[in-house]
Amino acid sequence: MQTCGELLAKYLAAYGIEVAFGIPGTHTIELYRGLPQTNIRHVTPRHEQGAGFMADGYARVTGKPAACITVSGPGALNISGAMGQALQDSQPMLVISADNNTWQRGLGEGRLHETRNLQAAMAECSRWAHTLTRPEELPKVMARTFAIFASERPGPVHLTLPLDVITAPADHVPLEVWPLPHKPSAHSRSVEQAAALLNRAKRPLLALGGGCADAQAAVLALAEQLQAPVSLTHNAKGLLPPDHPLLLGSNPSFASIRHEFEQSDVILAIGTELSETDYDFFFQGDFTIPGALVRVDIAADQLTRNCKPSLAIHSDASEFAQALTTKLINTETRMEDAKQRVAEAKKKHLQEIHPGYQAFLDSLLEALPAAIIMGDSTQPAYYAANQFDATVPRSFGSAATGYGTLGWALPAAFGARLGSPDRPVIGLLGDGGIQFSLNELATAVEAKIPVCIIIWHNSCYEMIAMNFRDAGMEPIACDIYAPDFIKIAEAYGCQGVRAKNLQELKSALLHAQATDLPTIIEVQENDFI
Repeated sequence: MQTCGELLAKYLAAYGIEVAFGIPGTHTIELYRGLPQTNIRHVTPRHEQGAGFMADGYARVTGKPAACITVSGPGALNISGAMGQALQDSQPMLVISADNNTWQRGLGEGRLHETRNLQAAMAECSRWAHTLTRPEELPKVMARTFAIFASERPGPVHLTLPLDVITAPADHVPLEVWPLPHKPSAHSRSVEQAAALLNRAKRPLLALGGGCADAQAAVLALAEQLQAPVSLTHNAKGLLPPDHPLLLGSNPSFASIRHEFEQSDVILAIGTELSETDYDFFFQGDFTIPGALVRVDIAADQLTRNCKPSLAIHSDASEFAQALTTKLINTETRMEDAKQRVAEAKKKHLQEIHPGYQAFLDSLLEALPAAIIMGDSTQPAYYAANQFDATVPRSFGSAATGYGTLGWALPAAFGARLGSPDRPVIGLLGDGGIQFSLNELATAVEAKIPVCIIIWHNSCYEMIAMNFRDAGMEPIACDIYAPDFIKIAEAYGCQGVRAKNLQELKSALLHAQATDLPTIIEVQENDFI
């Protein structure tokens, strides 16, 4: 007899799932029955939040969802924080949670892992949450799940499967992959209106967000045809190469770049939330767009948030960019003006950056030019969000730009390496943040995931301490005890080393590439800043 749980594993493989993260539990055993019949790689984290962070890191570098398998109750609620981060940053993942039998749910009888209304709880951190009530639903539920991944703003999907549904016979249920919808395309009239505004513009500006991560060729062609300065968000790093003459950088919270927004008569914003953590990183509350705003997004509801558009266009980024590029008039005058504006803005921006952090960040790519960097909520990662330019898309992630979960970068780095096994991956965490997820080192040792983990050690929750001081208070509960991270690394079976300067740091990064295990590199803040 084939069970529903067994068939579900086959459905995951049929829809292209390559990796599953999960901790087997009493209620999820049947969900694992079908995995050996597929090519899906299973990785066992040490905490369900780690599973979600790994799936998030995997999605950031691949654009594809991984699966996570949890029990109800503590398992599902443990992963909910990671789902919240993925929801905020538009990263796809499929979370499947087992639950008590259908007739036992919601009665409050104290059953194992009992959650009063699991679907309702998980809906708060999902694009869609659903409870499967019989095996016959599986084909259309899986079709809807992957239709969301294929055609909508990415994010987590959560499926609840009661135990009696997981174990129910499913021999009669077909394994069929439904056709998936395409992403939305802009109406031709909207494209014509956008072109008319931009062709008349004297000082246009192009603002690109994470929604353009898979549209590099299209938006690069658009930028060069429009001949406008280009601003990137944190999740859009790498869309233009760092030395491109039109690239302002991924730093729209700085005064030098804000000036360009304020002086532009038409701003074309594609795939960006225009959110606080991208455009008002210093919480000044004064980001404005005085000129006309043409706004393009794959999510229609996003077009009504944060900034009022002059023209709102519901479309996939690549589809729109390709359609618009053919309608734009390229002028020599605008081209020279755009390059001059960018050069002047970059010159001003050099006065705004922190040279010590810049040297630290530069050394990472000097050692490993193809590296992917996953940054936690820690000082160098904050600076990286605004001072670091990636060379290609999907090479940088930061938990601080949005939901702000601590400890994200260590498991996210592991997920990133699983998604991109041929590129080196660097996780950048503070000595406080890494203690949220340090246990996942065991996962990487077990799964042989070689990642460099840099611990920025200052014995403090430094950003929070700064917030206290800014509020006229002495910091409270910000000075933290940190263990001997090198001994902990060795206890887990990892490599551990301390670097006291940039040369030692680069040497440690290079040396770490010769092993199939994680390497902990501890750096003291005072040695670098």
